Amino acid sequence: MSVSAISIKGVNKTYEGKIEALKDINLDVEEGEVFGLVGPDGAGKSTLFNILTTLLLPDSGQIKVFLMDAVRDYKSIRQIIGYLPGTFSLYPDLSVQENLDFFAVMYKSDIEENMSLIEPIWKQISPFKDRKAGKLSGGMKQKLALCCALIHRPSILFLDEPTTGVDPVSRKEFWDILKSIRQQNITVVVSTPYMDEATRCDRIALIQDGRIIGINPPQTFINNFKGKLYTFKSENIFSLLKVMEQCPLNCNYYPYGEHCHVAFYEDMQEALPKFEAFLQEHHQTYETITPIDPSVEDCFIEIVTHSN
Repeated sequence: MSVSAISIKGVNKTYEGKIEALKDINLDVEEGEVFGLVGPDGAGKSTLFNILTTLLLPDSGQIKVFLMDAVRDYKSIRQIIGYLPGTFSLYPDLSVQENLDFFAVMYKSDIEENMSLIEPIWKQISPFKDRKAGKLSGGMKQKLALCCALIHRPSILFLDEPTTGVDPVSRKEFWDILKSIRQQNITVVVSTPYMDEATRCDRIALIQDGRIIGINPPQTFINNFKGKLYTFKSENIFSLLKVMEQCPLNCNYYPYGEHCHVAFYEDMQEALPKFEAFLQEHHQTYETITPIDPSVEDCFIEIVTHSN
């Protein structure tokens, strides 16, 4: 029987005695998978990460990392995890090389011995090894931080919103790197507010207001989408959203850039003509209403809407 890399049972955390950051969190992360914690800012992702990395104590519940208790065995757990926090946490006045050397010494690790693990990343930043870390671009800072988090070849790598503020090209490169790390038998736990990144994970937990509202592979969430999803472009999205408050159909609507997504929960042969008549009656100018496949973001919105 395989051992879960992480087992969380009934974890709660409250700040200042009244702000419930985490509410009865239960989940397991399997060894060797890329597990995503997906939700908007303020959902509780960073609080859970701080508890998992032994930086914060839960108010109640139990967390085990490879059967070690996160409270009692925190020193042992810190030796087998790598952690990349949401904010840049390296030494900005040290060079790229000096930062890597420092973390290798701190973890009593040999850089040459573990170079094969970080080599694909290190090749990209080694031309700047003498540059101060604080002078690197956002994408390069994250790659350096990832090298420092991996230099001791951890069993689990925790990444708290690693691509926030990073350009789209660097975001893609970062996830490509994570795929290669996973092949080294390292369990990866990553939090992100970007719903499109969720599809790169083996499984994801959707979190909202401190609660887990679903755990599944991304495609399972998409397959379980209950509505019939349509999109269309409006000339005045703000006017449209105000008018939609009066829509008599059983639907859920929300802006998606300059488009509007509408999920209908009734027979579309009757609903679509009624919907178009409703828009025309309220003098809304729009482009063709088109059926689309839902994304993880659409699934998240549907689950949150139906749980309220």
